[in-house]
Amino acid sequence: MQLAQQRTTQQWQAADAAHFLHPFTDFQALAKKGSRIITRAENIYLWDSEGRKVLDAMSGLWCVNVGYGQQRLIDAATQQLRELPFYNAFFQTATPPAIALAELLSEVTPPQFQHVFFTGSGSEGNDTVVRMVRRYWDLQGQPQRKVIISRRNAYHGSTMAGASLGGMADMHAQGGLPIPDIVHIDQPYWVQHGQGMSRDEFGLVAARWLEDKILELGPERVAAFIGEPVQGAGGVIIPAATYWPEVQRICDKYGILLVSDEVICGFGRTGRWFGCETFGARPDLMTFAKGVTSGYIPLGGVMVGDRVAKTLIEQGGEFEHGYTYSGHPVACAVALANIGLIRELKLVEQVHDNTGPYLAEAFASLREHPLVGDAETCGLMGALLLVKDKAGLKPFDRTVGIGMVCRGHCFANGLIMRAVGNRMIIAPPLVMTRAQIDEMTALIRRCLDLTLADAQREGWL
Repeated sequence: MQLAQQRTTQQWQAADAAHFLHPFTDFQALAKKGSRIITRAENIYLWDSEGRKVLDAMSGLWCVNVGYGQQRLIDAATQQLRELPFYNAFFQTATPPAIALAELLSEVTPPQFQHVFFTGSGSEGNDTVVRMVRRYWDLQGQPQRKVIISRRNAYHGSTMAGASLGGMADMHAQGGLPIPDIVHIDQPYWVQHGQGMSRDEFGLVAARWLEDKILELGPERVAAFIGEPVQGAGGVIIPAATYWPEVQRICDKYGILLVSDEVICGFGRTGRWFGCETFGARPDLMTFAKGVTSGYIPLGGVMVGDRVAKTLIEQGGEFEHGYTYSGHPVACAVALANIGLIRELKLVEQVHDNTGPYLAEAFASLREHPLVGDAETCGLMGALLLVKDKAGLKPFDRTVGIGMVCRGHCFANGLIMRAVGNRMIIAPPLVMTRAQIDEMTALIRRCLDLTLADAQREGWL
């Protein structure tokens, strides 16, 4: 008997409440409600312990790019587990899967990247960025360059350094964050900061907040700027086309390192292999995770550009940093199979030429809905802004929690769609077809209708 069938839903929920502390969760509230128990998956669909089928429009957690049930990835893990289940990368030792993956990553990433530092997750990757950026400037004879600039409402993980780099106020409120020498500027969110300007005009204004902060701090103290090409967990905040080229110009002007956090945007999500390629940036460091293995097994890392790698290698001296699971052979074997499958299925090209534009059309049609004030997509990710009044994009009162109301209807109607405040967001598997986009859009429209009915009944409009 399969494990999922050994207990009833209620028994699983009781054991979960008794022993399992979930991430980003009100433990008391979840114990009262009971978790949804997911038991199996195939392609873009999940099934729960009650047999209900669910369309996963969030790719698990932004990661299952090739969809569920890909036998090639399963076989890669199984074969590597038999041959060499684990060995570390300490003690001047390496394993063939780690070396082969490092080589392959140098092929699919932008040309300045020929070296990689492996981690177990994106959070660990961004912790590594902090250590590596500061090590680089130490070796350059500029140890005073320690300040890293990030953005409000950015997400870079939940470890001490990752959460500090992120700009989530609620996370900072728990634990005395951010750590020293990490500062933030406003996000390039046109709805919040740019109404009255064209989006392209606002993109330049938002980018120049970086220069303002550099001058305020003193250029001689600033080490790096980090940003997600598209802010994912912040609500799929898609910057204007003018934003990233201007950020690049500013970083070049002051000689600071540019870090692209590609944990969500990497491996085809935006219609290019990496989001920095979509938006015209040339980062010195690039964090990745999630899509590198399509979430089948944990793996992350930092692509290290020539500028930084040359200094670390030629200057010598030990880099006092690393993880037990850096370059884990099973994870690397799965990543090799995953990237091979992305290439074979031409998923990056499919998102760029076919399903990405089709999703954009589908989301544009949702703008007609009375609750939708704005609809945006980039590749296979998108966001709907729910508003009380389309005129001036007037928001609902925060106490209403309109996004969570809509999310509840999504879960009840067989759709996983995430709520970030008043933005409803998706990032479906890259294997999604046009027919499945139609299926998803119909589910979204139904859930918007149910949310509108709630709003009308409760007098929220």
